[in-house]
Amino acid sequence: MRSDSRLSRMLHVLLHMARHDQPFTSEQIATMLNTNPVVVRRTMAGLRKAGYVRSEKGHGGGWTLSCDLKEVTLLDIHKAVGGPRIFFIGHENENPSCGVAKVVNTALGDVLKEAEALVMQRLEAIPLAELLAEFEQLYKAEMAKLDRKMAEQ
Repeated sequence: MRSDSRLSRMLHVLLHMARHDQPFTSEQIATMLNTNPVVVRRTMAGLRKAGYVRSEKGHGGGWTLSCDLKEVTLLDIHKAVGGPRIFFIGHENENPSCGVAKVVNTALGDVLKEAEALVMQRLEAIPLAELLAEFEQLYKAEMAKLDRKMAEQ
């Protein structure tokens, strides 16, 4: 089964948007994500509806951030892009007549509910600003390493 990458792809886009003080067109984002601009517009529409981005039409237009990354969590973005349920494991039959199937359904249902609640709780605890700060640290370290390498030559 193919995984749903909308959350990770939109987080990628939002962090790039945060680093560049300019609008991104759907075509630019589509190139970044190796997808179609129509897919970008459809997905970004959920972020716009939630108030995380805005779009301007015409020359010089495009998508820009309209939120404070400290106030928006990974869970917020997951919900805005219409993210699916976290787990797709399910029951063969929702209302079985077999006693064994009932016991199995109950056990699986309880475990999956608990696991999904933990994942959602963790997504809610991570603001986008935290990801941006981690990237900035990584970027600075990579640039310092590149500077050292250039100085050695």
